[in-house]
Formats: sequence, C-alpha cells, structure tokens
Amino acid sequence: LDWCVGQLVSKLKQLDRLDETLIIFTSDNGPVVDDGYHDGAVENLRDHRPAGPWRGGKYSNFSAGTRVPWITAWPGHVTPGVSDALVSQVDLLRSLADLVDESLPTDVARDSQDILPTILGQSTKGRQQLVLQASTLSLRDGAWKLIPAQKGPAINRNVNIELGNFGTAQLFDLESDPGEATNVAAENPDRVRRMQQILAEILQ
Repeated sequence: LDWCVGQLVSKLKQLDRLDETLIIFTSDNGPVVDDGYHDGAVENLRDHRPAGPWRGGKYSNFSAGTRVPWITAWPGHVTPGVSDALVSQVDLLRSLADLVDESLPTDVARDSQDILPTILGQSTKGRQQLVLQASTLSLRDGAWKLIPAQKGPAINRNVNIELGNFGTAQLFDLESDPGEATNVAAENPDRVRRMQQILAEILQ
C-alpha cells in the first residue's frame, strides 16, 4: 500500500502536478487481521496492535471499527499538524464542492458538512455529532459516545473482533476513556436519554 501511494506521488512529481493535487489518504473501516485471506497476517502479527489503543476493529461499534486513518497533503495549502477534530468521509462531498466553488442542492447529501478548513489543517473545529454504523448505529456527540442497546453476538467469531453488542445502552467519555473500557451509562441517565433523542431525530 505504501509503495502504491509512493508511485502515485512520484508520477505527480514527474508530471509537475504535485503542488496542484490534494491527496487524501483514508480507509473505509478499522483493522481486521484475518478477514478470510490466506496472507500470513495472523502468523506475522507478533506484538503489533493494528487498532492501537482503541477497542474493537472492523465490524465493531467500538472506536477501532469506525476511527480510521485520515492523512491530507497538498503542498502550500495544507497546514501541517495533527488534529482531534471529529470529521466524516461523508463530509468530503460538501467540502470538495466548496473547494471548487460549486454549490449543492439543499436536498443532496443532507448529512454532509462543509469542513474544508479542517481538512486543510486551518481549523481544529470539526462537527459536533456523527452517526457511526457497524452492527448497529451509534452516536458521537463531542467527546461522548453512545452505543444503544443491541441484541446479537458480543464477538464476531469469524474475525475474533468484539462488536459492541450489549443488552443495555453503553456510554463512554472518550476524552478520559479513549479505549472505551468503562461504561458510564448508569451514572449519566440524562445524557443517555438526550443522546438517544438526538440519534432518533437525526434518523428521522
């Protein structure tokens, strides 16, 4: 994968187009080591933790399933840095439309937000809320994350990944608990109800 990206960048340099090209490198889901391919990934994993400090993986409601790499490069346009802004790939539609001075009809991509300054590293402000989709729909609201009660297996045995399915709602404060180790729903019933209402309104 690194080699492929390198080949694209080399070609852009060769064509003298690198400074005119916005490159966005991202992924469609979090990591999965064994997804049915016989590629030696499990045998060669050793001490590597593809999900880093986050819980879960592909197919999971936990952060490792939906938190993905996002690297943006555009010489002379992107301000280098690291951002904790909450963004979604669905925001690319409105953001890139803004970049090329195009307007979208109001009924198109209503869940897409214009976050162009964030993509370009000029702002640390992202969106406030984001609906996440795995085996159920969950909600990020700032640093808080709600996984509604969901029936189903706790672990996808085919890939050995914890899914986040639980009989009662799960609430996590990702600022103090980024690894989603402690469910604080019982201590915050008002926040759970409010986030459930926000999620229902968004889905409507």
